Amino acid sequence: MSDLKNKKIYLAGHTGMVGSAILRELKTRGYNNIITKDLSELDLRNQSTVQNFFEKTKPELVIIAAAKVGGILANNTYRAEFLYDNLMIEVNLIHASYLNKVEKVVFLGSSCIYPKLAPQPLKEEYLLTDTLEFTNEPYAIAKITGIKLCESYYRQYGCNYISAMPTNLYGPNDNFNLETSHVLPALIRKFHEAKINEKDLVTIWGTGKPLREFMYVEDLANAIVFMMESIDAKDLYENGITHLNVGSGKDITIADLAKLISEIVGFNGKIEYDLSKPDGTPRKLMDVTRLNSLGWEYKTELKDGIVKTYNFFKEKYT
Repeated sequence: MSDLKNKKIYLAGHTGMVGSAILRELKTRGYNNIITKDLSELDLRNQSTVQNFFEKTKPELVIIAAAKVGGILANNTYRAEFLYDNLMIEVNLIHASYLNKVEKVVFLGSSCIYPKLAPQPLKEEYLLTDTLEFTNEPYAIAKITGIKLCESYYRQYGCNYISAMPTNLYGPNDNFNLETSHVLPALIRKFHEAKINEKDLVTIWGTGKPLREFMYVEDLANAIVFMMESIDAKDLYENGITHLNVGSGKDITIADLAKLISEIVGFNGKIEYDLSKPDGTPRKLMDVTRLNSLGWEYKTELKDGIVKTYNFFKEKYT
C-alpha cells in the first residue's frame, strides 16, 4: 500500500483503553486521516447503520478495536450480551469492509480464545483444539468467529484481513470498576482504596496461584500499527496460522502481582484470598515467537507499566 499515512483509516472503538492507545500511536506516527465515531453516533451492532457509514465514508483501512469487554464476573453474568454484541460488531464491520472494498482490516481478539487446558505457552495453532474456559466462553466464541471471518474472507475473496490476539492488557483509560474490570486495574483500585481508608486487609478472589501475562496497552498499539504496515493476510494463512499472538512472553502469579501492586501503591496491610471464588484458567502465557520473528517485540516492563497506570488512576479518579 503506497502512501499509507495519507490513507483513510477507520478506527472502531477509539474511546476504549485499546482504541485510545491505537489512536495515540497512529497520530504519533504521522497518520493524519483517521475516522472515529462514538457509540452515540454509530451503533456497530446495527448492520444497516454500519453499512451506510461505510458507503458514506469509504475507509481504506479498518482497525477493529471495538468490543464489549470485562473480567470474570462480567463475562459470566452477561453471557448473552457478550456473545451477541461482539458477534454483531465484528460481523457488521468485516462484511461492510468487504462490500466497500477496504484494502486491509486488522481485527483484535483476546487470549481467551484458547482452550482452558491448552499446553503452555499458547501457540497460534492451539486454537479450537479443546474445550474453552466456561466463565468467558461466550466472549471467546465471538472472538474466534471474528478470526474465522477474517480468514474466510481471505480464502474466498482474497481480502487482506488479519487478526491479532493480545494477552491481558492494562494502562491508561483502563476500567477500574470493581464489578466489571480485569484483575490488574481492580487490584490497583482495591489497594489504593485500602490505603486511603487505612484498612489493614485486602481480599482477592481465588487462590492467587493462576499465572497471567500482562502487556502495557501502548505496546499493543505499537504492535497493531506494525501489523497494519508490515504484515499481510498471506503471511498468516499461507503459513498455517489464522492469527498472531501479541504479548510479552512473560507471566506472573496473581499473588505476586498483588504483592507488586501493593508495594507500588504503598499498601502495608495483609492480603488474603477468598477460596470460594473462581480462579479461571490456571495459566495463560502467549507464545509470541511468530510476531517476534516478523520484527516486533514488547518494550514496557510490568513494574514500569503499573507505575504509569497507577499515576493515571490517581490523576483521573482521586
